Amino acid sequence: MTSEDKATMVLNPVISKISSKLVVLASASPRRQEILSNAGLRFEVVPSWFKETLDKALFKAPHEYAVETAKQKALEVARRMPLKHRKTPDIVIGADTIVTVDGMILEKPVDKHDAYRMLSSLSGKEHSVFTGVAIVVCHEKKNEGVDYQLIDFYEETKVKFAQLSESLLWEYINSGEPMDKAGGYGIQSLGGMLVEYVHGDFLNVVGFPLNHFCKQLDTLYNRSFSSDQESPSVCHNGDDGDTDTILAQHPPPNLPAQSSPTPSSSTNHNPSSSHTQINPSNPDFMVKRNRSHSAVGECLSAHAVDKAKRRHSESPAVPSLTSRGQMKTGHLQRIVELMDGFKASKALFTACEMCVFDLLQSSPGLDAAQVAQEIKASVKGTECLLEACVSLGLLKSKGRKCQKPAYKNTDLAKRFLLSDAPFSLLGYIRHCNNKVWPLFSHLESAVQEGTNQHDKAFGKKSKDLFQDSVYNSQEDTLRFMNAMHSIAKVTGKAVATAFDLSSFKTACDIGGCTGAMAHEFTKAHPGLSVTVFDLPAVVKMSDHFHPPHTDDRVSFVAGDFFEDEFPKADLYILARILHDWPDEKVHILLSRIAAACTPGCAVLIAETMLDGHAPYSALQSLNMLTQTEGMERTESQYADLLSRHGFGDTRVFHTKNFLDAFIAVKM
Repeated sequence: MTSEDKATMVLNPVISKISSKLVVLASASPRRQEILSNAGLRFEVVPSWFKETLDKALFKAPHEYAVETAKQKALEVARRMPLKHRKTPDIVIGADTIVTVDGMILEKPVDKHDAYRMLSSLSGKEHSVFTGVAIVVCHEKKNEGVDYQLIDFYEETKVKFAQLSESLLWEYINSGEPMDKAGGYGIQSLGGMLVEYVHGDFLNVVGFPLNHFCKQLDTLYNRSFSSDQESPSVCHNGDDGDTDTILAQHPPPNLPAQSSPTPSSSTNHNPSSSHTQINPSNPDFMVKRNRSHSAVGECLSAHAVDKAKRRHSESPAVPSLTSRGQMKTGHLQRIVELMDGFKASKALFTACEMCVFDLLQSSPGLDAAQVAQEIKASVKGTECLLEACVSLGLLKSKGRKCQKPAYKNTDLAKRFLLSDAPFSLLGYIRHCNNKVWPLFSHLESAVQEGTNQHDKAFGKKSKDLFQDSVYNSQEDTLRFMNAMHSIAKVTGKAVATAFDLSSFKTACDIGGCTGAMAHEFTKAHPGLSVTVFDLPAVVKMSDHFHPPHTDDRVSFVAGDFFEDEFPKADLYILARILHDWPDEKVHILLSRIAAACTPGCAVLIAETMLDGHAPYSALQSLNMLTQTEGMERTESQYADLLSRHGFGDTRVFHTKNFLDAFIAVKM
């Protein structure tokens, strides 16, 4: 029986308990993916953005470096996903494999000469392969906070190389196999011919200690931790109040990419598991922080305080963490991220406007000069833009020594930034660049005056906000419809499936624009037909977005929802409509809907709820301030507005997408 078979047997008892969980592998390694897949584990791959720049010299033992890197990889993904992916994983797995010989840590070679150096140092010797593994278990709470449970361990395998001849070394190097593997070899492939013997877990050398990992999952899900056992650390996002108390002993640092860390003190000095422990009696390990989305970073930046104190005088350039309130690196990094946020947005907008992602999808692997030629821009400027997109995770680059980097789209760009992607947000991004960006540049005035900023941004006041600024020309209308279409495509399914609508046979999507949301409702509910009710200019151009007669359950009727009679329906849908208007106009619209409803009819509202527990909702409120007469509202505010027009039995569903869903029934 192979070690993989044994590992699968160990994993079987917990498969049923994690089969419904969102398990994420924070690694793009095809070898790790294959090992876990073969064990029957279902998971998503979200490669970590953590830059592996930890200073190896600061770690007492090689395995500490591998474990620390694995922690940082897993924690970066666990922290990023709720914000960037709009979902919280249940389990994030991070791993890092290194090869050590004669006290040196060997990672992946940068070129053939580096591969030769590594393999020569291994020739005829026994060396160690360490894989550090970190498992972050995320416990989502009612207030959208997350508790993080961290388990880490490492595995060591001894490998002996035969005495290698020069010809054999170069034959192997020229095969290309060493270039993406720790230590410069792959034992599961051609590199196996270099190996004389292996003592320990073979799969650990391939890149992941499956057996040890399975035992950790077994401990985590099938056994309870007694009071005298080591227990995993838990980092808390508090339920209330302005600050959270975080307890963690020996957590890893949260550092800017170019900073040098102070390594954690591992409690594990052998290939057995290591659980970071809570020590509530020691005040040195209690850190207070302001509430923010970066709870994991803040929790884990409370680094081993005793080590931080010792190294403070030796490394003055690295902000220290002490109980006396010196600068915290995570806090500084968070402020820098906020200051630079507008630069990231504009880099995204510019790349989309210049069709960079579409170009690299049709011609992957272009260098900066080739991209510059295609988009008719300077080489210097294009290179800066492409590298910015790489740092944002939108592009990836690959270059060999003495060659220019070649650029390709990441999966994120392929999913959301291509003009023909099913969930393309390109239309909304271009709307943000052309309309929202100029308005937000006058945010100070909007805050002072409490009004939208169309006059300052575009040099004219709008009596009718939509007629004067959105539907002013065919070009403006088409741009706005593209924006609304892309948002509806991304959010439509989540809204349409939020509630059981089987009792409704007809629906009217008021202000339904291109019909994208309506089509999602008919897909989700086979017995439902939907009429899209919008302005004549919008209905006239709806064929740009859907071939005619593709769904006979979706139809279009032209009209003004403040003046014209609504089509009769059992369900009225208001997706991103009410936030455009102040309360007095919302009451006019709701009174007209109520007049068209009979008891049992319902209103379904899709909006960003201010109490929807997402940072996006608060920023969206500023968005409405600069653009419209309206505002974002809370669940209770919507319930109050609807109750005044005879609607009750309200229910709310937080989709964790752009929009939340709210339904109320006519009493």
